[in-house]
Amino acid sequence: MRPESTGTGGERAWVLPDEPVPVRLMNTIWADRAGVHDDLRTPDDLAAWVASIGATDGPVGARRDDVARARRLRDALRRVAAMCTDDVRAAAASAIEDIDAAIAEINSLVVAGPPAAQLTLRKGRLVTQTPVVGPAMTRALSAIAIDAIELFTATDSPQLRACQAPGCVLYFLKDHPRRAWCSTACGNRARAARHYRRHRLDSRADPGPPPGARPAPEARISGE
Repeated sequence: MRPESTGTGGERAWVLPDEPVPVRLMNTIWADRAGVHDDLRTPDDLAAWVASIGATDGPVGARRDDVARARRLRDALRRVAAMCTDDVRAAAASAIEDIDAAIAEINSLVVAGPPAAQLTLRKGRLVTQTPVVGPAMTRALSAIAIDAIELFTATDSPQLRACQAPGCVLYFLKDHPRRAWCSTACGNRARAARHYRRHRLDSRADPGPPPGARPAPEARISGE
């Protein structure tokens, strides 16, 4: 489910903004009672989202082919995330079914980005410098792909989780031992669902007398 969130000062609100950027990209797919929704439908959507994560120096324009690439990267990340979390939620299934294709898509964005840092002599000091090459949107998506690789392969960071609350399709990092859901709202829904299931099971186990049945006569104690 989409956690309740509001923007300030007219800014657009995004799902789980405190998660790492690759997870935030995965969570531009979200769900509510009306179904599954996509926050990256237009170039304006993508430009606003990239601006919200601070991936570029200032506003950057987006084209329709940028949207297609961002959505392919998102689908690839969600497919790998599903493998890492044993996620079998049907509503959360990625459009990319093959795991090798998903990995190849992530790697293709890494290659499309700027070259690795280079050694430079500046004012008598040796420093590293990453050349600014290619469109800003390509560099932004490449950086997200690199961050995702580090996220998926890290062994000393909080573990990635698929939220198992009813109807939710989001992912999150388990950054606290007691965190079991992507949000408080999902935790409340999950507890309410468990309570409802228990109530139904209890009702079935003790159905009570059938309609129209007479109450059993009271037992008399011998000698009354």
